Order: sequence, then C-alpha cells, then structure tokens
Amino acid sequence: MTLQLRNATLWVRDQDEALEFFRKLGFDVSEDVKNGDYRWLAVASKEQPELAVVLAKPGFPMDEATAEHVANAVAKGMLSAIVFTTDDCFSTYEELKSKGIEFTRPAGERGYGVDAAFRDPSGNEFRILQSTPQSANA
Repeated sequence: MTLQLRNATLWVRDQDEALEFFRKLGFDVSEDVKNGDYRWLAVASKEQPELAVVLAKPGFPMDEATAEHVANAVAKGMLSAIVFTTDDCFSTYEELKSKGIEFTRPAGERGYGVDAAFRDPSGNEFRILQSTPQSANA
C-alpha cells in the first residue's frame, strides 16, 4: 500500500484574502470550484504541485456555532503550525518581508536550524525552516 498526501486544509477567514497572501508566497491556484455558496479553493507551489493547500472557510458541513468556534480559534493562531523548508532562511525572510509578509519572529539561528515565523491575515501560524547539518542528522 502506498499513501501520499494530496491536500491539506487550512481554515481561513476570507478565501480571496488568503489567495492573495499565498500568491505572495509563490503559490498558484490549482483548483477553484464554486457550487452555490460553497467554494473549493486550492493552491500549490511550483516546487511541489502534487500537494495542494485547500483554503477553506469554516462553514458547511459545520453548523454555524461550530464554524464560529473554528474561526475564533484560527484568529488566535490555535489551529495551525505549518512549516515550509528553504535552503536559505535569511534570504527567504527578506524576500517575503519585501512582499509585505509580517513576521512574528525574525530569521535567526536556533538549536534546530535557522527559522522565522509569520501569520496570515486569518491568524494561521507559519514557519520557514532551514535545517542545519546537525539538525538534519538528529
């Protein structure tokens, strides 16, 4: 049996706002299907097109109260911790800053590598990580 990850869902407050944010990260739309009020919007990077991030607005099939709880948890940064890898964290940090990405933690050396942290407009937390030789072997 072979399993491969195809989609990962990220809850967002506003799909168009999330799409604009992901375009700054270098992602392209891989799927955008509308069915009434429902929208399936997925983005993928050019470097990893087989793995899409579904930008989903809390709603169907959730009831209204659950959708509101999910949206509130996302806004507090409670429902995500997505890590991107890069070969040069400092350069990636500077490039993303120049595109308007606001960082919550600047690029810096840590015991596990070089990383930086930022959030999207919905509150989701992201990190960019450059593994160092010693962290890659741990």
